[in-house]
Amino acid sequence: MSEILNTPFTAKHVALGAKMAAFAGYNMPISYAGINLEHAAVRNAAGVFDVSHMGEFIVRGPNALDLIQRVTSNDASVLEDGKAQYSCLPNTTGGIVDDLLVYCVEKNKVYMLVVNASNIEKDWNWISGYNTKGVEMINISAKTALLAVQGPKATQIVQKMTDIDVLNMPYYSFAKGKLLDIDNVLISATGYTGAGGVEIYFEDMDDNASKVWDALFELGAEFGIQPIGLGARDTLRLEMGFCLYGNDIDDTTSPIEAGLGWITKFTKEFTNSAAIKAQKENGVAKKLVGFEMIDRGIPRHYYIIKDAAGKEIGSVTSGTQAPSLGKAIGLGYVATEHAKLGTEIYIDIRNTLVKAKVVKFPFK
Repeated sequence: MSEILNTPFTAKHVALGAKMAAFAGYNMPISYAGINLEHAAVRNAAGVFDVSHMGEFIVRGPNALDLIQRVTSNDASVLEDGKAQYSCLPNTTGGIVDDLLVYCVEKNKVYMLVVNASNIEKDWNWISGYNTKGVEMINISAKTALLAVQGPKATQIVQKMTDIDVLNMPYYSFAKGKLLDIDNVLISATGYTGAGGVEIYFEDMDDNASKVWDALFELGAEFGIQPIGLGARDTLRLEMGFCLYGNDIDDTTSPIEAGLGWITKFTKEFTNSAAIKAQKENGVAKKLVGFEMIDRGIPRHYYIIKDAAGKEIGSVTSGTQAPSLGKAIGLGYVATEHAKLGTEIYIDIRNTLVKAKVVKFPFK
């Protein structure tokens, strides 16, 4: 069994009394004050997530864009310097290796790929397998600290710390500059909460991590900033209908089935693009849908979804009692004929069929 890793902020989490657990090989905070309180802090003010467990690869050289274009579903050629996009790595059998962010640092020459923590080695090996033209790849995951500062007050707090204009930064754009006295910090208008805010990438050296963490809480105190664990990160993303790799998408689910046709561009050829294009044109047998519970009950991962007659039509991939909405919601794959908005479906909760209906994202 491999050793559980710490992030540069683990000591901070422990000192704050966080409930800790192993996640993607790291010792991570699940909650501090409680998931509902932390969720509300991000929706209404600001919260800080330690996401240093995520993976970052630098891909550079004259054939860097060519490599990215061949392994990702989205069209990275449209990216200009300082822009980012959401994408995925299709596999050869119709599924998804991982979803990721592609950052254009210098068009055609230098890119940063941000991948899921549990897939760092898997993604590195997958992309390397397509690197037939000598593209330089550098795995900077271990030396990169990453904090997500999310919520409507997040940019006001971070602006106090940096010379980068974060207050006017467009969504899915980024800039490099100085944060406190730390050079070459990358701040991007991205996140996984739907509440606005930024993500801050910087090198974990000297006492950088401690300085940034302490400054955020000192300068953010007047705005009610709070530390946030992975529990609230999950409820926040679920309310927005954002996919979680390993739950809602994986090696067996295609981008078309998952509703990710918008990041799947057939203006180029990429891994398994012909088969995925055929799916888009001919339709798929199952689709990922959002649903809200009509009857009382909370859907959970792997619960079976049935029709009114009790026939199995799919399964739940994510579910929770949504803190902002006061109702239970979920994501799940259902047979396509049951995927239309407003369709009534039934979640099998301990052998009882509990009524729900298909709704659109984000949940309201």
